[in-house]
Amino acid sequence: MKIHVINSSRHPLPQYSTPLSAGMDLRASLQEPVTLQPLERCLVPTGLRIALPAGYEAQVRPRSGLALRHGVTVLNSPGTIDADYRGDVGVILVNLGREPFVINDGDRIAQMVVARCEQAELEAVEVLSDTQRGEGGFGHTGRG
Repeated sequence: MKIHVINSSRHPLPQYSTPLSAGMDLRASLQEPVTLQPLERCLVPTGLRIALPAGYEAQVRPRSGLALRHGVTVLNSPGTIDADYRGDVGVILVNLGREPFVINDGDRIAQMVVARCEQAELEAVEVLSDTQRGEGGFGHTGRG
């Protein structure tokens, strides 16, 4: 599948790191470094605008290394880019770590996964079909 992209950053287009990678790394497109204090959040531009085909979304997800080493993650994970959105792909980062974290132009800040999605038609009913789980919620199957 080909996706049209306008790249106003100074960086190459995102690409898959390995043949079996699910996500492409997104890079910060900044005029100057941004310092993210502990518990602070900010919107980081990527300089990318994309045109997804109908029936697809792009999911913006955290990079595991940033989360593990620095406590920096994508706040609304996964962020959804709809097929009809044409603005800058921005990444909402939050610093859950104990130290300030500096984001520089070109830093890999998140990953983008392109996925099929369906639009559902909701139908109001009075009763739902029974299942073994029923109304069992969080932790209903016990520990372990």
